[in-house]
Amino acid sequence: MSAKKNNVEVAIFQKAKKGQYYCGDSYFYTETENEFVCVLADGLGSGELAKESSQIVIDIIKSNIHTTVEQLIKKSNQQLTGKRGAVIGIVKIEFHTRSYSFSSIGNIGMLTITENGKKKRNIPNSGFLAGYHRPFKVVTGRLEPKMNLIIFSDGVSEAELSQRFLLNKDVNQVTNAYANHIEGTARSDDTTLIAIRYED
Repeated sequence: MSAKKNNVEVAIFQKAKKGQYYCGDSYFYTETENEFVCVLADGLGSGELAKESSQIVIDIIKSNIHTTVEQLIKKSNQQLTGKRGAVIGIVKIEFHTRSYSFSSIGNIGMLTITENGKKKRNIPNSGFLAGYHRPFKVVTGRLEPKMNLIIFSDGVSEAELSQRFLLNKDVNQVTNAYANHIEGTARSDDTTLIAIRYED
């Protein structure tokens, strides 16, 4: 699945954990005139209850896309009080400043890959969202022309992250190559890989 608007192209691969109908990972992305926002949420555990928690996060983001990454995480956390909880990764691209902000709580990761193939991994904050106050940091960076951002849940293994196909400039080829790479393997966790390309 992929979509392209003004500045950003997105392609997504998602597969539920072996034996599960529901994937506990939920995602959402949108692009406006000034910004692009993408969130990946992974409900704790698996199945329908995990999906419920991750979907709560998505609904909050949809309703508040113009606020900061910090505010988005705080609002999501408040809504998960009494629920199973979720881990979350959010990236926001601001076109006018050519910058991005990213934060993740728990095991949602992000790689940035420049046009010349330089990879940088962002380290998540520990823990998960379940209504409790949790300190976290937001990483900001400069957008480079033709930069790719790869956001992934913990179903994506370290070995898979080192594959050369992640360096492909075409996001559809990234997700297609990933799908081919893992074809036939039973997933021990819900797996989502989102490839985002920023075109200047």
